[in-house]
Amino acid sequence: MKITNKYLVEGLVFTSYVLFAMAWVGGTASMDKIMLSMQIDSLASASLISGAVTFAKIVGTFCAAYLTLKFGVKYAFFVSALLIVSGLITPYAPNYELLLLSRFLMGLGGAFMIVYFNPIVMQWFTPEERPVVNGINAVAFNVGTAIVLWGMPAINQLTGGWQTSLILFSATSLVLALLWLLVQHQETAQQQGDASTNIASYSYLDGLKDRFNWVYALTYSGLLSFYICLFTFYPQAGISQSKWVIGFGIVGTIAGILYSRKQPLRLPVIRLSGIIIFITILGLTFSTDPWLQTVSAIVLGFFIFFPITALVSIPHELKEMTGQKITVVFSLFWSISYLVSTLVLWIFGKLVDLNGGYTASFILISILSCSVFIGSYLLPETGEKEELTPCEA
Repeated sequence: MKITNKYLVEGLVFTSYVLFAMAWVGGTASMDKIMLSMQIDSLASASLISGAVTFAKIVGTFCAAYLTLKFGVKYAFFVSALLIVSGLITPYAPNYELLLLSRFLMGLGGAFMIVYFNPIVMQWFTPEERPVVNGINAVAFNVGTAIVLWGMPAINQLTGGWQTSLILFSATSLVLALLWLLVQHQETAQQQGDASTNIASYSYLDGLKDRFNWVYALTYSGLLSFYICLFTFYPQAGISQSKWVIGFGIVGTIAGILYSRKQPLRLPVIRLSGIIIFITILGLTFSTDPWLQTVSAIVLGFFIFFPITALVSIPHELKEMTGQKITVVFSLFWSISYLVSTLVLWIFGKLVDLNGGYTASFILISILSCSVFIGSYLLPETGEKEELTPCEA
């Protein structure tokens, strides 16, 4: 039996990343129990686990295009899915070293997979369909995170405990990985030969020399830095409204998909969202009124993800874009973004240590969140304005 239906293929891709998010966030949420079971109470050890996952994202997203060159998109995605399945080790890891390894491998798999969304979408969907599919894929991590944040107690009650829940997430990921092997890859031998030519004409070095890739990654990196800080440092600072950002991020993504179907221009929605993101970050971060912080978090969550469909669609709409080239583009996009955000998080924490408070760090992260607005003036407009008919004019 072969899977040839493009919607079923997309279902496998989407669900695989949702399960990655559930396993990753579920493991993070259960980390205190895991560390307690190993009789480890060192915060440094706990932070090393988070650092390992972050390092895996940087390395994985950078190397993802090379994996497609060696194995092709289908089997590169399968490798990423198997790496995610290594989360099976996490709940019953006999020692700290194996726990660290399982989290690293799972993070590596997730890093690979997020890059492979784009060549898969290019292979299976028409240019008209791609913005919608890209938007759906963009919300996959939020869906998995939301399920864990709001539903983990119920899931644990159903399965009998957090360890069984994590095993269930990883086991389901294994089933999906095996189903992925049934996908009938669309590339012919001739197309694969063309892909090899394309990677030779657009290597990693070419990608690093391409101004677009740097502008594209840096446009998102400030927002990604804030997003990670939101869940890493904001609760420690007494700002607990982060769950509203996740929930309304899903709503914002759906709205962004619908908007992008009707409005082909990409930059206006990115620019407008960039302004609103900055204003609502100020409200969430510096307001002392809980109601204003909650409203800011709701609006912020919506507008962080509202322009994502437009942002992700830009590389797909560039001239002479190929499946192999877009893999390099998104490989660099994610690795540069995560590298910048890792540096920003270190500076954020350092400023807190030096100043004994969060004010300077919050000012820094608020300023960096303007990257979306600034980038909207540097990115190319790839959408074509609809021409009015004589009657409409």
